[in-house]
Amino acid sequence: MRGEVLHYDEDQGFGFITGADGSSYTFTRENLRRQTAMPNGTAVEFQPGGGQARDVFSIAGQTTAGPAVNSTVGAGIDAAPAQAGTASTARAPQAQQFGRSSESATAEPSDLWGYFWRGLTQNYFNFAGRARRKEYWGYCLFWVVCLLIVGGIGIFTDIEMGNFDTDVSAAVTVGLCGTFLLATLLPGLGMTVRRLHDIGLSGWLYLVILIPSIGSLIILVFALIPTQARENQWGPVPAGVRV
Repeated sequence: MRGEVLHYDEDQGFGFITGADGSSYTFTRENLRRQTAMPNGTAVEFQPGGGQARDVFSIAGQTTAGPAVNSTVGAGIDAAPAQAGTASTARAPQAQQFGRSSESATAEPSDLWGYFWRGLTQNYFNFAGRARRKEYWGYCLFWVVCLLIVGGIGIFTDIEMGNFDTDVSAAVTVGLCGTFLLATLLPGLGMTVRRLHDIGLSGWLYLVILIPSIGSLIILVFALIPTQARENQWGPVPAGVRV
């Protein structure tokens, strides 16, 4: 997919790309095919997936046409400056548009609901990158709230249908809660894996949850550990974290 670099921080090796589909994608230094400079507005090709851009490389040299060469053939010497001026004027509104898009793309959600909603949408299948403590616990908080609401709707419906007096007791409640749990299984797993990445641990450590009695407690302790205040192999320090 083609796109344009909205923002790239050389120091942290982290940036954003707007794709031809109108969506924004994150990328890191490790996602670059060639270690080259990526100034704002650079035209690139990349492979999208899970809200991230991979195998990113610049196509600026390929997209630059040669109007100046053609304009000198029978058109006079003044044609090239005139065309360059027209092109720069045409690009000005586009540059301003991408400038505004860059500001909005870099403004990641900092509220608890925003983290929860992004976990269910942009990061539904995302097992890469990092998740700060606030993002993890914001997701957990609203996950519990939504589960209680879904369960309450199920109980109310079962009562109205008289299911508690029949052999299909709480059928609606079980069905709604089961559907909610299945629908949020992958984003919840991805959130925990990214939280482990944030403290410098492999996501495979999530398997300790299978240990009877203490597995969940170990994951809880991991989730309480502060963010690793430096870039690690899973990405830069998450936005909003004081280093």
